[in-house]
Amino acid sequence: MENSWKIYLLAVVSFLVGTSENIIAGILDRVAEDVGVSIAAAGQLITVFSLAFAFGTPVVMAATAKVGRKKLMLGALGLFIVGNAIAVLSPNYTVLMVSRMILALGTGVFVVASLTVASKLAPAGKQGSAIATLVMGFSTSLIVGVPLGRIIAASYDWKLIFAGIGLLSLLGVVAIARAIRETEGEAPVPFRSQLALLRSPRIALALSVTFFWIFGYSIMYTYISPFLLSITGMSERAVSVGLFAFGIASLIGSKLGGFSSDKWGIRRTLLGGMLLHAAVLLLLSVFSHSAAMMFPLLMLWAFAAWSSGPTQQYYLLTLAQGASGIMLSLNSSMLQLAMAGGAGIGGAIVSGVSLWSISWLGALAVAAAAVLAAASFRIGREARWKAGETHAAALAAPQSDAASR
Repeated sequence: MENSWKIYLLAVVSFLVGTSENIIAGILDRVAEDVGVSIAAAGQLITVFSLAFAFGTPVVMAATAKVGRKKLMLGALGLFIVGNAIAVLSPNYTVLMVSRMILALGTGVFVVASLTVASKLAPAGKQGSAIATLVMGFSTSLIVGVPLGRIIAASYDWKLIFAGIGLLSLLGVVAIARAIRETEGEAPVPFRSQLALLRSPRIALALSVTFFWIFGYSIMYTYISPFLLSITGMSERAVSVGLFAFGIASLIGSKLGGFSSDKWGIRRTLLGGMLLHAAVLLLLSVFSHSAAMMFPLLMLWAFAAWSSGPTQQYYLLTLAQGASGIMLSLNSSMLQLAMAGGAGIGGAIVSGVSLWSISWLGALAVAAAAVLAAASFRIGREARWKAGETHAAALAAPQSDAASR
């Protein structure tokens, strides 16, 4: 109990790094207008962040494996503050792109290191709750950080958001330096060991579920603010309220997704959530000109999309017991690659086709994720069936031997 406040301290800092990652989607039109690029080009700020996160974080973590976790967190926050400062001072799109890459590395390394520290701060048997608290801090950025950032960008200047995050992160550095004790680094996990898991068809399929699910989500979420402003015709205030409602629903969906996995099983929760996710993305296009319908649809979309999060992670852990760290690392990289792909392809669709059509492509991607999930579950059933046959044959063999004698 004495360390619980320290875990909440890490959760608060996680909220800051989460806001820095997610905020671009909420202010995309403002950034595009200010730096003089198209909406599609501004969307690539999310692409480059996700790519730097996906590829850079594992490299940095491997290179700093033996570094103490406290030192690593402080170094990551220092890099994060530099990234925010560059964003505030950025004179053009190129420099802003560089700031996003630096922010991604700082964010990725801090998230991984803080999860390790939180699990060590927690008492025995409470590690899961400690990690969930940190994830909650990161997720809260969607509920509070993104809509608040939208209000600030509409009333003042979007760069003020990054200035505020940077200054608050300085306080986070001081707090962590004073409150968190140093913990030892860990033995590096060979890259070959991480890739070895991908040889399993069932694991490869399960990770591809993450890719297509997040890919479909990212295509729509990256351009949600321009969609609501241009297609639906919402006001600035309505968009901020809509983003807040989206964040609340995402939190509810995440909580109920975990509950449903325990109550009704992984298969029903994951397939049901993804099919609902795909259906709602289609409905967003059908009712794209109705502001009255958009609010409940935004909440239903967030609920369905985020209900798959804890379920998918739990499913992946059941596939690689004893290698949970490697599996979650692979899943994190796959998630960021999907975010990058969704933002990139979505930008091409916005430029070459229309902003209205992005939800259709997103729905197809999420539907593909549901098909792949069903295939992964089928492989699992067949493996259990064959194992059962083998076990039955092994039990029958001694009896047949005895009969023959």
